[in-house]
Amino acid sequence: MIYHLLYPLHTHFSVLNVFRYITFRTIYATITSLVLCLLLGPWFIRRIRELQVGQYIREVGPAHQAKAGTPTMGGVLMVGSVLLAGLLWQDLTNFYVWIMLFITSGYWAIGFVDDWTKKVRKENKGLSARAKFSWQVLVAFGACTILYLYPGFDTRLTIPFFKSLTPDLGWGYILFGTFVIVGASNAVNLTDGLDGLAAGSVGVASAAYMAFAYVAGNSTIASYLQVSYVAGTGELAVFCGALVGACLGFLWWNANPAAIFMGDVGSLPLGAALGAVAVCTKQELALVIVGGLFVAEALSVIVQVSVFKITGGKRVLRMAPLHHHFEKMNWAEQKITVRFWIIAIVLALLSASTLKLR
Repeated sequence: MIYHLLYPLHTHFSVLNVFRYITFRTIYATITSLVLCLLLGPWFIRRIRELQVGQYIREVGPAHQAKAGTPTMGGVLMVGSVLLAGLLWQDLTNFYVWIMLFITSGYWAIGFVDDWTKKVRKENKGLSARAKFSWQVLVAFGACTILYLYPGFDTRLTIPFFKSLTPDLGWGYILFGTFVIVGASNAVNLTDGLDGLAAGSVGVASAAYMAFAYVAGNSTIASYLQVSYVAGTGELAVFCGALVGACLGFLWWNANPAAIFMGDVGSLPLGAALGAVAVCTKQELALVIVGGLFVAEALSVIVQVSVFKITGGKRVLRMAPLHHHFEKMNWAEQKITVRFWIIAIVLALLSASTLKLR
């Protein structure tokens, strides 16, 4: 909105020409979402306490009982800040902007219903797994179908490090894109188990995709680096900036000991947003590197459950997801979180090398 209000005036006030630059608007989208989370945080936490929307802690697992009752559903504030910052600073005539808004708000709604149902039932039972997964697939499938039908959208798959290997998936790209978005959403959801872990890790991954989006949307840089040029996706750098700012702002209140948790209303849309940016910028498989931490968390659950069922009770890890395994090894929560952040940063840096090494 700010972009559409002020940029048209640049013919009268040359200083307003700065609004045409994606980098400028990315910086201010980041600051906007950060400030919103910081300023509204205390009020929002009080309001959640008044509504008695507290975290339910399972008896089985690491000793987190002291956290029982901590306000949750912080994703309402977090994702709301992202969407508002995006609406203020993005070019709303851009097709990819509305794809991102559709996916993020859709998963935001799913997470909200799930968290609110838990509050109503006064136990750790929200939407059924089948219902939640079905809605996730429906939203992602709808968005990917729209992308597939969009004139000029490339259904070829970009494989990191191999510039000449680009298999065309055709209509199968709809299924592939759906898998990426749903998988990313649930992987981030599984990672959200320690104070600040998901917020910090998503912030790092969002910063990496901010760079990917800018490169993919710039024909000159994309040509030089020999990556897929997708006209219009540079605008998604602004959205990623808003994600980074919201993660930093929420981390202020979510750092150990957390004053509030993000809940599914936060983790589900954040993961879906990362997956959607990866799909739109044609950097889908790079997400395996950028979000390697989320992949490891998800795989730890898959392996643990599979081995347990096949062997009739044996376990690979002391507990899944992976961060709980280290808690069972008596690692301090803060140590696990910071070390996982370090891993996330290293993976983000490694992902940058895929832009050059082709």
